[in-house]
Amino acid sequence: MGFPHEPHAKETVVLSEYFGDAAARSYKGWVERGGYKALKKVLGMNPGDVVEEVKASGLRGRGGAGFPTGVKWSFMPKDKSKPHYLCCNADESEPGTFKDREIMRWTPHAVIEGCAIAQHAIQAEITYIYIRGEFTEPLRIMGAALEEAYQEGVLGENAMGSGKRLDMYIHRGAGAYICGEETAMMNSIEGRRGNPRIKPPFPAASGVFGMPTTINNVETLAVVPHIINRGAHWYKGLCLGNERSVGTKLFSVCGHVQRPGNYEVTMGFPLGELINDICGGVPSGRTLKACIPGGSSVPILNKEETENCILDYEGVVAAGTMLGSGGVIVFDDSADMVYQVMRLARFYAHESCAQCTQCREGTAWTTRILERILAGQGEMKDLDLLLDLADSMIGKTICVLSDSCAAPVISGIKKFRGEFEAYIAGVREPVMAVAG
Repeated sequence: MGFPHEPHAKETVVLSEYFGDAAARSYKGWVERGGYKALKKVLGMNPGDVVEEVKASGLRGRGGAGFPTGVKWSFMPKDKSKPHYLCCNADESEPGTFKDREIMRWTPHAVIEGCAIAQHAIQAEITYIYIRGEFTEPLRIMGAALEEAYQEGVLGENAMGSGKRLDMYIHRGAGAYICGEETAMMNSIEGRRGNPRIKPPFPAASGVFGMPTTINNVETLAVVPHIINRGAHWYKGLCLGNERSVGTKLFSVCGHVQRPGNYEVTMGFPLGELINDICGGVPSGRTLKACIPGGSSVPILNKEETENCILDYEGVVAAGTMLGSGGVIVFDDSADMVYQVMRLARFYAHESCAQCTQCREGTAWTTRILERILAGQGEMKDLDLLLDLADSMIGKTICVLSDSCAAPVISGIKKFRGEFEAYIAGVREPVMAVAG
């Protein structure tokens, strides 16, 4: 799953051009493929001009929020009375998502170059690349690439002979989903428990070590060199009608689909075409039932919604969900949606940092009720209770983990209520036992 493939005719290859090309991992191989030209160019530019170029490109964060990258960079203080920091979020713990992993596996220098350009733009001297602890291969590859970058003079006290200091450090996470949240990640980097922080203050004012900080996703930073090399106008032109969602996007497709993997398409591409044409559709003899298009923390789409959904930030909202991390989870008609919703709730209950009562109690309670339904011990009033619980979890906590648990519960009951009722009525055989 997620391994390189021959690009489909409908893909628009930018970031994934060298997926599967082992020679692109080395400094020499990356330079032969045009690497570090963008950084060399940027180091001779005014930082504000770099920010404006990225702002003009229309690039939006690929980690889930979709906030305009250039605008985020512009929030950083212009003076250097305090040290500035950049954090590259490579934690990628969202179920169904594995695109950042592939970027780091095959093009580690693209990540380093993107980080270095962002560092210059926000006037930061230090970057922390926070990598998910389970990513043993990307950690090894990124570590080797970082060592090469220092040896070749790309990084250090005199980056590429520019007289500017650019230092980078890899920080290995310990497998906590919550550390993908930007403020929890900063706490983890500081050596503290990975609990999210209350905002404000926002990271640009008080981030890692209390200093001005910008946090960007791996995919966001890896595309920046392409924008610098080819221009903002080129990148802005990569869209299928909606000028608010531009560029290409990597989608990690998994589940009941014949060709799972990472696929790169232009923003605005139809979700139905991605699943049926590029990924070969659901297994033979099966029919499409549902889809989660943005990683497990966004609402579920039914068959009709999936087939009519457009993959850009506004298109997925119109369909009733969110683009999120681009983790496309496909379900065919063999899927038990009650069980799938329970599995997602159980994941969030396990990963809650327990800081907020609504999340700590709500995710655990939600999971227990769903387990009881699947054990044949549910009651009809449980469905209303689940919805009430979800309502008490949305928008009432420091971070959005509790919202992430509520989203599949609400959409699952709304769109597949008959399956829940069948368990409660005893029409479906129980599939699990409840302890105690």
